[in-house]
Amino acid sequence: MPSHAIEDLFASLNIHIKRSEYEQAVKVADQVLAIAPADEDAIRCKVVALVKDNKIDDALSVIHSFHKLPIDLGFHMAEVNFVADLVSAGKSSHVQGALESRRIKPTSSFELAFNTACSFIENCNYADAEQLLLAAKGIGHETLTDEGIVDEDIETKLAPIAVQLAYVQQVIGQTQESTSSYVDIIKRNLADEPSLAVAVNNLVALKGSKDISDSLGKLDQLKEKDSQTFQLSQTLDAKLSQKHKEAIYANRVLLLLHSNKMDQLRESLTQARELCATLPGLLPESVVPTLLQAAVLVRENKAAKAEELLGHCAEKFPENSKLVLLARAQIAASANHPHVAAESLSRITDIQHFPATVATIVALKERAGDNDGAAAVLDSAIKWWSNLKTENSRKQLSILMTEAASFKLRHGQEEEASRLYEEIVKKDKSIDALVGLVTTLARVDVEKAETYEKQLKPLPGLKAVDVDNLEKTSGANPMEGTTAMQEELKRKDNKAKTARKRKPRYPKGFDPANPGPRPDPERWLPRRERSSYRPKRKDKRAAQIRGSQGAVTKKDKQEPAPATSKSNQSATKSAAAKKKSRK
Repeated sequence: MPSHAIEDLFASLNIHIKRSEYEQAVKVADQVLAIAPADEDAIRCKVVALVKDNKIDDALSVIHSFHKLPIDLGFHMAEVNFVADLVSAGKSSHVQGALESRRIKPTSSFELAFNTACSFIENCNYADAEQLLLAAKGIGHETLTDEGIVDEDIETKLAPIAVQLAYVQQVIGQTQESTSSYVDIIKRNLADEPSLAVAVNNLVALKGSKDISDSLGKLDQLKEKDSQTFQLSQTLDAKLSQKHKEAIYANRVLLLLHSNKMDQLRESLTQARELCATLPGLLPESVVPTLLQAAVLVRENKAAKAEELLGHCAEKFPENSKLVLLARAQIAASANHPHVAAESLSRITDIQHFPATVATIVALKERAGDNDGAAAVLDSAIKWWSNLKTENSRKQLSILMTEAASFKLRHGQEEEASRLYEEIVKKDKSIDALVGLVTTLARVDVEKAETYEKQLKPLPGLKAVDVDNLEKTSGANPMEGTTAMQEELKRKDNKAKTARKRKPRYPKGFDPANPGPRPDPERWLPRRERSSYRPKRKDKRAAQIRGSQGAVTKKDKQEPAPATSKSNQSATKSAAAKKKSRK
């Protein structure tokens, strides 16, 4: 068959894989292998399609069957790629079983050890992941050294192992070790850009809201140089997974929102708003851009707009709506919108009947004044768990029925509450439910309450007590000697009070018998604030000088200036002497 036919089949194979039509992809791969049995690309595509289609055993069978062929596929690399495909497909729990069934050791190569450790991390098995990563680091260094690779290239090839090991240390609480590892990786500025980006992002997440400017500067190293807004470089955008890109963009926005300086707050919010506007184009199939937009709106005190935005997003991405609806419920509850919060939680079908979710919805509806709606939620949950016939369902049903009975009793529905308590007593023989049943029936049906009361175990020490006579008494009589004891205590108390009294201390020269006039209570106030204060009046008869500055008045012209020289003084004295002699 001509080569263009195989090219057409590969084009069709690529289309099926992109559309997640894995069963059709396997069939097309078989057609290619029928023409070219040793085609490596066709074998790899078939293995990937089987893994994506959750046919793990079939994928392993393909790997082992083609291992015997004289092709450049390599059993070792096939196993490495197979484990990597399982991890990337979200099927990490199948890795260990698949390797054990084929008697493959994870430490047969450093690549396989690394991929297996990644599967352990996905399953939260951090202890085994750490040991396997340390082994992968040692095996890798030894293998690459034997191949004659220089130390700088060895560090670059082993960079993913170093970053993953630092992440495991971060998760298990060894923050100092992980921080120093991230800083060392960043300082070396390795050629492995994806590993460097993951190290930067994890270090930023580890620091949190501390030193925001430094964290933003580190993230700027990852963006496209010519881009005005924050956008990952083309290399990182092509090599990083969707999960990694979401984490980097989310941390960038959160850092901007944590800026508390008033002079930087507006600029940070503007940058966050602009970045969130570009994210839907960069991450079209993700709900993270919408969640970040909602976070910006909440920071701007626009909770209602955030709730509306998240509601539309939940309708647009129903398969990923759980996280969106939980965020919407949190925002609505914080903004005192209990109806919206309860409605959001009710739309999450995976958890809407769980006791914790039911209790939250009931509390929100009670806060909103919708008691009938809260009762309907409880009844629906009880019905849902009643249809399940498992051991866990029986336990959950008992919890919900007890809470429902307490709710109905609290809202005056004694008959419904007694019916629920009675059902719990018949199924589980619960003493607490029996006590609740007797207490509830005492308000509705006394005879029935007395019947159930007989099932309660008598309390020790109460056999000799006659309840009927006890009800007829007016109250407990005081014990003999009680009155005398009380009088004795009063006398001692009065004596102690008398002993505590002290004579007042007076100032020197003060006679308490003749204290004189009482001191002015306003003596501590300034004079201007006292009630007896009267301000001085200004002399209104004082001449008012009018005219331009420097003008001379008539009075100034008539009064001569006083003499200051000695000759003037002597002339004045002689004139006065002449007047006396004439007289």
